Amino acid sequence: MKGLKGVISRVRGWRRGWHERSKLQRIDLYTRVTLCSITWFFAVSWGLLPLGETLDEGPVAMALGGAFLAANLAQSVLSNRNLTPAFDDYRGTEPFPPGRLRLPAVLQVLMTGLLVALAAVGGVKEEGLVLLVLDLPVAFAIPYVLIIPVRRFLLHAAAFSIAVVALLAAVGVPGGLLFGSFVSLVVVTLLVLVSARPSVWSLSVMWQAEEARDMQARLAVAEERLRFGRDMHDVLGRNLSVIALKSELAVELAQRQNPAAMDQMVEVQRIARASQQEVRDVVRGYREADLPTELMGAQGVLQAAGITCTVEGADGPAGIGAPAAVQAALGWVVRETATNVLRHGDPRHCWIRLTRTRDAVVLEVENDGAGATRPLGGADDDGGGSGLAGLRVRLGALGGSLSAGAVGDDLFRVTATVPLTARPDTNGRLAPSPEPSAAPSVLPEER
Repeated sequence: MKGLKGVISRVRGWRRGWHERSKLQRIDLYTRVTLCSITWFFAVSWGLLPLGETLDEGPVAMALGGAFLAANLAQSVLSNRNLTPAFDDYRGTEPFPPGRLRLPAVLQVLMTGLLVALAAVGGVKEEGLVLLVLDLPVAFAIPYVLIIPVRRFLLHAAAFSIAVVALLAAVGVPGGLLFGSFVSLVVVTLLVLVSARPSVWSLSVMWQAEEARDMQARLAVAEERLRFGRDMHDVLGRNLSVIALKSELAVELAQRQNPAAMDQMVEVQRIARASQQEVRDVVRGYREADLPTELMGAQGVLQAAGITCTVEGADGPAGIGAPAAVQAALGWVVRETATNVLRHGDPRHCWIRLTRTRDAVVLEVENDGAGATRPLGGADDDGGGSGLAGLRVRLGALGGSLSAGAVGDDLFRVTATVPLTARPDTNGRLAPSPEPSAAPSVLPEER
């Protein structure tokens, strides 16, 4: 009973590990398992079945057949172990260690000699010999074709084929079987070539696209940081210069015992408080975000990252015709959700929809690939103005709401609702949330 539970637990762990992988990681695993399986398919079928004939051909034939089977199984194990380094060598991430080919090369020579010896003693005949020849180079060739150029692989395969046929001819194999053996070697060479290299090439291209997408996301974060730095410079640069000048003036007036020094320090205090408020506004992102600009920017960045982005309703009354305060709030939602689509999950499509009800505007941002998507806020989101909690606080100050979660097995949806009665404060900014923030809501890595 315990053994059965252990097996069930292990199967569940495999299933959970499979679902936790991204689509590209699943394709990678599938390709590797397929190439490993090809080796064993040949070994236990065409490499094993013909050896049954040796049971009726005496002890010498049986010994040669058993040795060939053992060498074939050992070659298959080494082929599977060398497949991952061959993958890395093909992708250019790490060179293949030359020493790992020594033992497979020795086994290949040994298997060839055993096959020729079997043919010489009559251990296998006719179709059985052709099948063994067909299985002979598979295990060695699958990783080998990935670590050398195609032209060199074909030259080596041709030389090996000629050598095998020549050895078989030397032990008296008839011409018809020699021709069949040569055709078998040509067929298996082409089979290995068209099954291994294109699969790994496609996988390599997909990994390069994934790396480019990650780079695009990092560049978006860097650009946002630069924008934030420019905003902070614009806010603090002039005010700090004024504070420094007025402080120097106040010092000089105080040294002369001029009462105007107090007025200058009061002005310094006022500018410092105003700067503090402006910094809070920048950090919390209270500067208005232009909804049409944010929609165009999100669509452009997502499409540049290889994600199809469809925007609906932006040209209607739900988008451009909404009040400025509503557009500003939804603009921040678009920016935040687009950043998360870039950085989390494995999406291929994103849909942004704007609709207008009688008293509110509703924004929906939906993407596929939800199996690996992390919620906007993250586990460490404390509601201080960043991520999902920050958007909820921002919209809540305007009487709006925000919801996010998985829809079905593959979709993730964020829905923001802002009433049409939302209005900015007296300074033209969106009404602030009650709690201060220590990090800008638009920096995705701070979530």
